[in-house]
Amino acid sequence: MNIRYATLSLLLLASLSGCASLTHKLNPLNWFGSSVPEEKPAPLAQFKPIVTVTTHWKMHIGRNDNIAFTPAVAIDAVYVAAAHGQFARINPVDGKIVWNQKIAPQTVASAEHAGWFASLFQHKPTAQISAGVGANADNEFLGTRGAQLIAFDDAGKKLWTTTLSSEVLGVPKVADSIVVVRTEDGFIYGLDIANGQQKWAYQHTLPDLMLRSQSSVFIIRGAVFAGYPGGKLVALSLDTGNLGWEAEVAIPKGASQIERVSDVASTPVADDNQVCATTFKGRVACFDTHTGNLLWARHISSTLGLAMDDDNVYVSDDEGNVVAFDKAHGASLWKQTLLHARHITAPVRVGNYLAVGDLQGYVHLLALDDGHFVGRGATDGTAIISQPQVYNNELIVQTAKGNVYALAFQ
Repeated sequence: MNIRYATLSLLLLASLSGCASLTHKLNPLNWFGSSVPEEKPAPLAQFKPIVTVTTHWKMHIGRNDNIAFTPAVAIDAVYVAAAHGQFARINPVDGKIVWNQKIAPQTVASAEHAGWFASLFQHKPTAQISAGVGANADNEFLGTRGAQLIAFDDAGKKLWTTTLSSEVLGVPKVADSIVVVRTEDGFIYGLDIANGQQKWAYQHTLPDLMLRSQSSVFIIRGAVFAGYPGGKLVALSLDTGNLGWEAEVAIPKGASQIERVSDVASTPVADDNQVCATTFKGRVACFDTHTGNLLWARHISSTLGLAMDDDNVYVSDDEGNVVAFDKAHGASLWKQTLLHARHITAPVRVGNYLAVGDLQGYVHLLALDDGHFVGRGATDGTAIISQPQVYNNELIVQTAKGNVYALAFQ
């Protein structure tokens, strides 16, 4: 990462409050330390609930420092992590801690990996964990600001540590004995799950100005899909990392560099036939998974993310709307507008409903057919940044304050 890239990316974060997933939940500071004003969140909509949302269990793991930590749901475990090294396995039945670990603090990164600009901040330890938790049935993975990927077994024993080219961003994903992880400098790595040795690496050229995001990759049937700044979506081979195809989710437009920022800043979603992604100031677009040919596209701005089921594609846009599109043709089906400026999460389908979290720790349940509110649950009043996860028809959410909730529906 060079000086120009580091400086411009930080300036963009200060200029574009509410854009990237790492910054939209909290009011960032500009270079002079003054608050950047934000739109007032819409008040909670009044409705008659038909679903009661209750807290099944709650535990505390640690503050997230505005990093979008995502709980990992396995067959008989939930794994959670926090910024300053906390890492734990939870019994999803009762919320009890099975084991916990503490990762020792380290500096941001060496100058070798992060360049001169980052080395200015090496005088003291910082938040240790920058990405996680990734998991399969037997292993868990955490990424660090010090450019490391750390692997554990299901008993919490550290198995190996691999040093990569820069800070790890996005939840590591696992398939077919390969763990796939992306780093801040545009690399995607495929590592051997047994020992962390590099099997392949793919690098995509990054623009000088872009949003800082924690987007991950989506893996299905031997293909790895990843979005990039500049509106690009790529399909890679899981086995070799070779590029299958590259497509344009959106084409950057505008007279200035800031106006031309149109990044894929959230994780794509896919099934056997199509893969969909969204961009900031661009559109949602779906492509044929095999050829990369465009199937349909609609104008929307989203850095928050999307979800897909058998029939529809659901998008949380940057204004706080939840929009449903017909999966086959992209026809607009409904739009829920009453969450304006509530900085909602990416949506997730749970049972017969769609769920999003917001900046005040509420979880909103929407009907699939028209998006009307059917239920609402409260947590601790602090932001839910990462997409809620589903375990046995319950939602697992993690708040900025560091609490993890299992929410049940009746």
